[in-house]
Amino acid sequence: MSEIIKVGMADLKTCVSPNGVTTLGLGSCVGIAIRDPQTKIGGLAHIMLPDSKAMRNGQLNVAKFADTGIEELVRQMERLGAMRRRMVAKIAGGATMFPFQGQGSSMNVGQVGDRNVEATKAKLKELKIPIIAQDTGKNYGRTVIFYPETGDYVIRAVGRAESVI
Repeated sequence: MSEIIKVGMADLKTCVSPNGVTTLGLGSCVGIAIRDPQTKIGGLAHIMLPDSKAMRNGQLNVAKFADTGIEELVRQMERLGAMRRRMVAKIAGGATMFPFQGQGSSMNVGQVGDRNVEATKAKLKELKIPIIAQDTGKNYGRTVIFYPETGDYVIRAVGRAESVI
C-alpha cells in the first residue's frame, strides 16, 4: 500500500515508488520535485529562500535554501540508489503573493518568489539536472503532490482546476 509523505516548510523528504510526497502552502516558496525515472526514487524539497550565504550562524537549516536544499535532496536520493545523471526535475511555486511586494519595501519581499525560482534553476543547472516542467510565478499559492513512479506532479490551487505537469 502506498503512502503520501508530508514535507513541511523548509523541509525535504525522499521516497521510493509507489509512495509519493506532498507539501502545502507554496506561496513565494518553491517545491522542487526530483526523480530518477529508472529506479523510481524521488524527493521533494520545500525551499523558502534562494541562498544560504547570508546566514552566519552555525545552525543552518539546509532545506530552507535553494542552494543547500537541492544539494541535500540529491545526496539523499543517491544514498537510496538514484543516479544523478538520470535525474530530472519539476518545479512549482515562486508566486508574488501580495500586491505591495516589490513596491520599494525595505525587505524587497516582492522579489522573493522570483529569486527563489532563479536560484532553483541555477542550482539544478549546476548539478546538470534538467527541469522538464514548471508551474511558477503568478499570484497564487499552490499545494503539490509528486509521484516518483510516474513523474506526475499534481498542482492544486484555490479556485483553479487541478493540473498535472
